[in-house]
Amino acid sequence: MRRRRAPERPVLPDPVYGSKVLTKFINAVMLDGKKSTAQKVMYGALERIESKSGEKGIEVFNKAMENIKPVMEVKRRRVGGAT
Repeated sequence: MRRRRAPERPVLPDPVYGSKVLTKFINAVMLDGKKSTAQKVMYGALERIESKSGEKGIEVFNKAMENIKPVMEVKRRRVGGAT
């Protein structure tokens, strides 16, 4: 018999920019549980964006995240086959 489902832990905002979206992205970049390395990579990339473009790195990141979102909702449609 299975035990009860583990409670979902809340995502804490990242310490530098205070963004939950950035924390989720850092978690996606992370390999082998090395969060500090993933944070260094992301913060370095954001600093590089700031130095090259002159815009704030977190604003460019948020704009990029908005641009990759789907414009409309896609719903599944089942075609044929057994139920």
